[in-house]
Amino acid sequence: MKLSDINAKTIIQYIIEASGLKAFQVENTVELLQEGSTVPFIARYRKESTGELDEVQIRDIEEQLAYFSELEERKATILKSIDEQGKLTPELKQRIEASRQKTEVEDLYLPFKPKRRTKATIARERGLEPLADILIAQELKHGFVEEAALSFVDPAKEVPDATTALEGAGHILAERLSDDADARAMVRRLTAEQGIMMSRVAGDQKDQVTKFEMYYDFQEPLKAIPSHRMLAMRRGEKEEVLYLSIGAPVDQILAGLKTRLVTQESIFKPLLEKVVEDAYKRLIAPSIEVELRLDSKEKADEAAIIVFARNLRDLLLAPPAGGKRVLGIDPGFRTGSKLAAVDATGRFQEHVTIYPHIGETRVPQARQDLLRMVETHKPEMIAIGNGTAGREMEIFVKETLSGAGLNLPVISVSEAGASVYSASEIAREEFPDLDLTVRGAVSIARRLQDPLGELVKIDPKSIGVGQYQHDVNQGMLKKALDGVVESCVNYVGVDLNTASWALLSYVSGVGPALAKAITKYRDENGRFESRKALLKVPRFGAKAFEQAAGFLRIRDGKYPLDNTAVHPERYPLVEAMAADLKVSLAQLTMDATLVSSINPRNYVNEKVGLPTLNDILEELKKPGRDPRSQFEAVAFRDDVREITDLREGMILQGIVTNVTAFGAFVDVGVHQDGLVHISHLANRYVKDPNDAVKTGQVVKVKVLSADAQRKRIALSIKEA
Repeated sequence: MKLSDINAKTIIQYIIEASGLKAFQVENTVELLQEGSTVPFIARYRKESTGELDEVQIRDIEEQLAYFSELEERKATILKSIDEQGKLTPELKQRIEASRQKTEVEDLYLPFKPKRRTKATIARERGLEPLADILIAQELKHGFVEEAALSFVDPAKEVPDATTALEGAGHILAERLSDDADARAMVRRLTAEQGIMMSRVAGDQKDQVTKFEMYYDFQEPLKAIPSHRMLAMRRGEKEEVLYLSIGAPVDQILAGLKTRLVTQESIFKPLLEKVVEDAYKRLIAPSIEVELRLDSKEKADEAAIIVFARNLRDLLLAPPAGGKRVLGIDPGFRTGSKLAAVDATGRFQEHVTIYPHIGETRVPQARQDLLRMVETHKPEMIAIGNGTAGREMEIFVKETLSGAGLNLPVISVSEAGASVYSASEIAREEFPDLDLTVRGAVSIARRLQDPLGELVKIDPKSIGVGQYQHDVNQGMLKKALDGVVESCVNYVGVDLNTASWALLSYVSGVGPALAKAITKYRDENGRFESRKALLKVPRFGAKAFEQAAGFLRIRDGKYPLDNTAVHPERYPLVEAMAADLKVSLAQLTMDATLVSSINPRNYVNEKVGLPTLNDILEELKKPGRDPRSQFEAVAFRDDVREITDLREGMILQGIVTNVTAFGAFVDVGVHQDGLVHISHLANRYVKDPNDAVKTGQVVKVKVLSADAQRKRIALSIKEA
């Protein structure tokens, strides 16, 4: 969205005030975003411009830029509409222009918004607006209310008596009060601050046992309700098990509204107080409840998406086993287990199906086939999917290898989303001639080699690290998760000569179309020998090169800096450093002592400051290194395969599969993840589970309880 010069200053000022950042940081970041720069590029290579803002801060600016741009567009539409009605006063215009919230702008527009035919509309058609003005003026101190309405009685206009006339005038005043922006703001504030979210069981579900039982008679302050409970209750309502409502501080609200309408003593006071009650119960309360329920849903969505995004980031950045030959196994019972060998670069070599779990007669052949695959392809590791038959296959493989005198690491790998990948367009492109389940075995092998490179091929929602992911706003979720994948890919860097188009598509400035163009060019012309060769790829222009080049790596290329995170625009600077030291670039990138002798202040100029120079020197000390942690395999106990094998007090090793707002789920090798409640994560107070554990982390846990019937396992990290 391009900003006009007129509203750019306004929007930037709003962002400065909302973010608390310095003016130059916001101005420069907005300018870079408007030019088409990506968040990872800005965060990594434009530190001087942004004052070293990180990705989170830059994404916040990006979101606020979108919000305030939409707000300014909406203001312009509303001002035009009111002006065309001839009702735009200088005061109203000033108030709309000064507003920073969409809800406030919509409240101010409400009296002028085209409405369907209401009770107030009908009353106006019957000529009762002047009577409403008499009532609200509150000038009559003596007499009878009905007398003020007698002159408005007109059977021809369907106003047969004074009571009907007063009722119609009351409807007009009720709508005026409902349309009052300040009155609505007061009701919204009080309900948000003091409201109670209430959940009741639907009548026909009263005696039914469901997963929503704890919410059959439940209430909690609206402002305090956690994301997971809000989403759980909304799901219960969607499935017609629960009925939700918001209890508001009605007495306090009515008292506040009455002071707005009843401004002095008059004979109309009792009538006006009834008008207030009608306006609130019939018009304001239902509308505000819908707003606040939507608002609480949005906040719950945001919180759930943050949890999902953190988990996804941890999973994508899980330590890779690296360039090792791997035998991947997608285990199964009746349909057999698929074995697929891949070489150190992840290239598929051969597959076979074995049936070790459907009778003793098939076991010898299964052992023979497994050992032949090991002998032929000489895998350095064996990766086994952790789904159905996963533990049985793990035991079978270990026994077979041990019997043959072989000692290979056998690793349990999460197969969440593997079936989604197997049936995807990407998998069909990669392996058009392979069965779906064999594709799954290849994916499992590659996940062990490089989780990031393989998991980017799967819709993040299918990876299984979210909470209520199907209940949250899908647009918000996709944007957040795509941002996480983009961030992770660019943080690690991508090998230009081996990466799939799916992985390349997340590189800053690339996208799916250019990614496919890169792999097509690579297939037709062979490996890229330099980053500069990217400019030969059709439609890969200077802007794409600027955004992408620093995140792409050329392993074993002709130019040493092409395998580093140093951006090509800074190559002359590094060449000058090498020349000053009287060494070659190759020598400089292989000797951390030489790099340490460089004083970055000697190279500061108008375009390059210390932040960028420090980044360059850090990269030169460890060129092309993978920033992810060292790979560590989890060792499940061979005698613990099913939930019935668990005993209270057991100490086990496990791997964190999901982190939620209330704790973490851990796989201990029994086909059912156990829950470590937030209170059992550490020997200290834990406010946010993500502060204690990460998805993919290997942990030691103690079994507190195991309920095979309900499939519930309670674990503790702090007691282990």
